[in-house]
Amino acid sequence: MQIGMVGLGKMGGNMAERLRRAGHDVVGYDHHRESSDVGSLKELVERLSPQRVIWVMVPAGEPTRKTVEELGKLLSEGDLVVDGGNSHYLDDKKHADELATKGIGFVDVGVSGGVWGLENGYALMAGGAPADVGALTPIFEALKPEGENGFVHAGSVGAGHFAKMVHNGIEYGIMQAFAEGWELLEATDVVTDVPGAFASWRTGTVIRSWLLDLAVRALEQDPDLSELKGYAEDSGEGRWTVQAAVDHAVPLPAITAALYARFSSRQEDSPAMKMVAALRNQFGGHAVASKEGQTSKGADAPGADVVPPAEAQG
Repeated sequence: MQIGMVGLGKMGGNMAERLRRAGHDVVGYDHHRESSDVGSLKELVERLSPQRVIWVMVPAGEPTRKTVEELGKLLSEGDLVVDGGNSHYLDDKKHADELATKGIGFVDVGVSGGVWGLENGYALMAGGAPADVGALTPIFEALKPEGENGFVHAGSVGAGHFAKMVHNGIEYGIMQAFAEGWELLEATDVVTDVPGAFASWRTGTVIRSWLLDLAVRALEQDPDLSELKGYAEDSGEGRWTVQAAVDHAVPLPAITAALYARFSSRQEDSPAMKMVAALRNQFGGHAVASKEGQTSKGADAPGADVVPPAEAQG
């Protein structure tokens, strides 16, 4: 099957290669890369034979919107656009409606597999009309892992990205749990082989998983993770998951806490913790740290017995 791939980064480039290994004719385009087979979207469309299928793997938001808009001007009735990036599910309906006015189909696909997908395959969650999703069956079969699982037609347009969004929210929670467990093990002298403890969980336990395997791999490379800074970005899908939970009144305490923990990692000097420190010092004379260094004020120090506010007296 012939397919155009827009975006040849870590994911798109590997997906194009996996499709080629499966015998598909892939024409790739990326305006940032020398590996591009064509010099423009227009040339990409001209290289493909009807029914044209173009898979978009560019960053979510404006880059995806602009790409889909331009493809809508270049493609013809009966062609098909696939958004395989991490777009917000509400954007999918807009894209599908815009393309439908020209008779162009649209399928959204949540893709999971990261840099390992080239060899192991990608988990795929598709949203769209049955006919459009069915037309992509040879592509899905080539990209997914071998075996029964790895692909789902999750529902109508938007369902693929919604499923992937929730997947990533769950991923946030699991990663945070592993991180907190590791920190607790490191904080005590009870367990003297923390990497070994993690490795022991890889078989026979209910928390064994690919993420645990990756955690063990990271600890093998850097046992105390001293080479890393405690900073973690969020892809956007964690935020969208929490927002969707608010919209539908579904409680997500673990996923929400994991998202907020990532926000905390970006604050070297947390404004909220300044207030917490100030209040603890005010009511109990607890030690505080200044920007210049640690103070020594404690419960017995001068000023520790602060005068309570007038409203609290009597």
